[in-house]
Amino acid sequence: MSSYLRQDSAVATVLLLDDNDTKRYIIGSWLRRAGHTVMEAADGAEGLALLAGAAEGELPELAVVDVKLPDMSGFEVCERIKGDPRTASIPVIHVSASAVELSDRTQGLHRGADAYLTEPIAPDELLATVTAALRYARARRRAERLAARVSALNSSTLAVYAARDGRTFVEAAASGMATLMQSPAVAVVLSPDNRTLHLAAVQGRAQTGRLPASAAPAVVVLQREPRLLDVLTDRVLGDGTGTGTVLLPGADWWAMVGDEDGGPADVFPGRAALTLARTKKGRPPVAFAVDAEALAGVDDRELLSQLAQACALALEAMRSRSEEHALVLTLQRSFLPDRLPEVPGVDLAVRYEPAADDSEIGGDFYEAIETPAGLLLAIGDVAGHSLKAAMIMGEVRHALRAYAIEGHDPRTLLDRLDALLVRLRPTITVTVCLVLVRPGGRRIEVANAGHIPPLLRHPDGSTRYLTEHGPLLGLNLPHPPAVGHDVSGGSTLLLLTDGLIEVPREDLSDSLVALAGTVSEAPVENEALCDVLLDTFGKGKTDDIALLAARFD
Repeated sequence: MSSYLRQDSAVATVLLLDDNDTKRYIIGSWLRRAGHTVMEAADGAEGLALLAGAAEGELPELAVVDVKLPDMSGFEVCERIKGDPRTASIPVIHVSASAVELSDRTQGLHRGADAYLTEPIAPDELLATVTAALRYARARRRAERLAARVSALNSSTLAVYAARDGRTFVEAAASGMATLMQSPAVAVVLSPDNRTLHLAAVQGRAQTGRLPASAAPAVVVLQREPRLLDVLTDRVLGDGTGTGTVLLPGADWWAMVGDEDGGPADVFPGRAALTLARTKKGRPPVAFAVDAEALAGVDDRELLSQLAQACALALEAMRSRSEEHALVLTLQRSFLPDRLPEVPGVDLAVRYEPAADDSEIGGDFYEAIETPAGLLLAIGDVAGHSLKAAMIMGEVRHALRAYAIEGHDPRTLLDRLDALLVRLRPTITVTVCLVLVRPGGRRIEVANAGHIPPLLRHPDGSTRYLTEHGPLLGLNLPHPPAVGHDVSGGSTLLLLTDGLIEVPREDLSDSLVALAGTVSEAPVENEALCDVLLDTFGKGKTDDIALLAARFD
């Protein structure tokens, strides 16, 4: 006999409602001899009161209800039981010596009964009906519980894949495991950058160790020494892959993870089930612990293993993204100038801030080049966010340096860059703003190919945008001549990419106005000016930010 059949045939607590003392005694004795526990009531009100007063987890699993009761019909009692979400799953068996017509049996079944027996009833018939009703009810509850847990598994898997960093990952993992297993839970995860070991704990009820089914898990996150993960790994997986589980006495668990002051890791009243999962050899695994009593059956172990494996896959994906992002960011930075030229009369400052860690890199760049005609300042942005955009950014920047050293004017530089893109990168567009600072720092020439206009702050703090511009690079369109502007000593010119000020679903012109207002009141010194702008506009942006400030003495 399978474990499920044994479980479905197990004895139960039965509520027996009958106003006839003799009949109640006889049926009760049959049930008790079969091993069932019997709760007796003489009328409908008393029976319903017993159900209402039963604690969660102590409700009877089945009710045997006489149809003719002194205060209400058994049909009404059945409807009241089935109409209460707390007791709706309890199967009801009607018995009757008088309501034996087809219409009576039909009414009883229509009004919620699971079976209808007419007297005289043989003991074996009653007990077989009780066993069948219990088997069906238990199978249904098991299926409903499994469906709910599969839903919890899916939700928990989505949550860990949506995590942004090591802390949010370990919170989602511990919360998901606690919800799935209905148990206190601990998750131990090494952050994707391999620097911080996070331990997240979800505690249950102190007296039982179990989580309330409706509770939203409260997660406590701690930082521990990375060697803890090595200790846990040696205990379960070693250098293997896949998933593994061991059952530990509470003292052994506490010896590995506890500290002198106690703490959230001490969440198991008895034994702990320690599970580790790893997807690739040589990579840090993810570790979980739950109450060992939560692993009552094959389904429990399978679900725990599936969530652990899903978390390991999600963490590996996050770690791979982190490593890839670090690699391409290093490559991207290698494309940018490693130093700025020192030109008399012009003080330069730059800032370059990559997008958030979970975003692709962009093609923002800046440049400052000493040329025969003066100091050439450039800022630009390649369309798109990818390694390809960063590679094209490097190509454009190197081409710009080569053309600029030859002494070409800003308009000619744009024409040559445009021709290069059309020939070699025909599907790519680039915005570039060039500013040639003539020797002495009192005259500038601006050639703008579709980029954010440069902002000029005068010595008195007033500001204006130099709005002249031409088409983007890569469209094979002619560019207008550069436009000259006189600048006074004490003026500052600000070049930037749209990552600094662009906000989704907001008008860019409003952001430009806000930027001008901030610059007019910002410190005069270049470095302080750049810091203020990043603090004001650069927080939480999903695009790269390039910023170049030139102050004319």
